[in-house]
Amino acid sequence: MSDKSTKPLPFHFQFAAGAIAGVSEILCMYPLDVAKTRLMLQYKSIIDVFSRIIKEEGPTRLYRGILPPIMVEAPKRAIKFASNDTYGTAYMKLFGVSAGITEAMIVATPELVKIRLQAKENAGRYTGTMDCVRKIYAQEGLRAFANGLEATIWRHALWNGGYFGSIFAIREVMPKASSKKGELVNNFIAGAIGGTIGTTLNTPPDVVKTRIQNHNVANGPARYSTFFGGVKTIAQEEGVRALYKGYLPKVLRLGPGGGILLVVYDTVTTYMRRNFM
Repeated sequence: MSDKSTKPLPFHFQFAAGAIAGVSEILCMYPLDVAKTRLMLQYKSIIDVFSRIIKEEGPTRLYRGILPPIMVEAPKRAIKFASNDTYGTAYMKLFGVSAGITEAMIVATPELVKIRLQAKENAGRYTGTMDCVRKIYAQEGLRAFANGLEATIWRHALWNGGYFGSIFAIREVMPKASSKKGELVNNFIAGAIGGTIGTTLNTPPDVVKTRIQNHNVANGPARYSTFFGGVKTIAQEEGVRALYKGYLPKVLRLGPGGGILLVVYDTVTTYMRRNFM
């Protein structure tokens, strides 16, 4: 009898498990994503972000812009895991980079809408997700929805490469679990460390991406439109440390968030193997 625990899952099962994992993570960690965006654009510290948002805009603002990532989270995380598993059988040395590039192609536009909704300077400009989409199209044209795509590809490729590339190595050196509970703990630790590594690698392109996507043509021509152009300009004008603005809330989200992703994904795929294969 074949071992179901190691039998490869069909792509549609991988896709569904990745979707469930992604939505679970975003529902738990979304306020930190809002804090990350505000830090990259204007605020000074994570305490400053949360205190000012709650005081000046109300606590519900911490979930402003959640609809676009929720709508894209299912295919985004599904592609992250399913593509990594699929590509991994062909060339493991590239780890999750291919998954990240595949994922970035579908998330760039929802990310742009999310950033516009999260930014404080856009308060009152958009009433919601569809109003934001309509106004961007009317004022900036269809091409505006592709702003930041190249930086988004760098962001996702670096995160996935760091995340998937490290969790396999971390699992190898960790003591082997003697129970399912111990296995879940190991997965959470490996995922959290992998998420931290991925976040450390991909924060600079995330800063550049966020600033490119928040730029409105009504404010004049963009200072830069590519990842490397943005890195050069930001480093020259604000210092290299500015490329890590928003790192703390980002790592607080994607460190534990990486653990949540891995635990939920493994739990769901285990259930699928036992009940559907």
